[in-house]
Amino acid sequence: MLTYAELSRRERTSIPHSPDFTRETRALNVLDLVNLAPLMELTSGRPEIVIGLVDGPVVIGHPDLAGENVREIPGRIGACAQASSLACMHGTFVAGILCAKRSSAAPAICPGCTLLVRPIFSETPVAEELIPSATPEELAAAIIECIDAGARLVNLSAALAQVPSAKGERALGQALDHAANRGVIVVAAAGNQGTVGSTAITRHPWAIAVIACDGRGRPLSESNLGNSIGRRGLSAPGESITSLGTDSKAVPSGGTSVAAPFVTGAVALVWSEFPDARAGEIRLAVTKAHAQRRPTVVPALLNASAIHAAMREFRST
Repeated sequence: MLTYAELSRRERTSIPHSPDFTRETRALNVLDLVNLAPLMELTSGRPEIVIGLVDGPVVIGHPDLAGENVREIPGRIGACAQASSLACMHGTFVAGILCAKRSSAAPAICPGCTLLVRPIFSETPVAEELIPSATPEELAAAIIECIDAGARLVNLSAALAQVPSAKGERALGQALDHAANRGVIVVAAAGNQGTVGSTAITRHPWAIAVIACDGRGRPLSESNLGNSIGRRGLSAPGESITSLGTDSKAVPSGGTSVAAPFVTGAVALVWSEFPDARAGEIRLAVTKAHAQRRPTVVPALLNASAIHAAMREFRST
């Protein structure tokens, strides 16, 4: 199987059509859309860059996962009990975007980083499930556990099961405050309800909210938008993305849950290139790379190379 590193831009447009090539070309184009390919050629990530995956459980022994870098929080079970559950499928898919082997069909952005699995979705048969979700209090507790277990980044590809009460909003705010105080960057899916507004997560100044876009960088209609998302968030690929299935076969999916790990992975790679950088420096580089000149509810498209360039500039001054 071809990987992004094996094809120059000229070669990507000259190979004859085939089903496998179409899938691989789509993956390459997705990486090019957000300028991830050059950064992925520089590094696959460092083990000390720990990503807390707040999602479903993961098939930790999946043959296409960089298994040595996927671990559980002590006292928590991160591995799937039912590979057929939607929670397991969701968690394994997102894990593949981040830490699949570079030889797999998944984007495999940062397999050299450590993935810390913290499930919040219960495993029930697919026929009985809708969208995997959690309560605000469960989500807040998971964020804090990842931070306390050593995560430097937290990826939230999670939907809330209910509109947060005042208590739930407070719990989420305190968890994100804890992340800011500890220098842990939080990347969160904006949601797929097609609404305009904000939540306790997307309006928090420390969280990077992510909407989904198509292969041309246009926002998907189901992505939630809002003023705080437009100011501080990012857009990333979230249409027909291929990643790991639970049965060793690649599968497609989409939405903001799929888009969020592209941002998380890009930040993890930049941090791997500057491992002694503080979270505030990384956040400033993200902001500088995506500064928008006019107010909008639609955030800027992720530009991984621009984040890396901004960090280089900071370090050279």
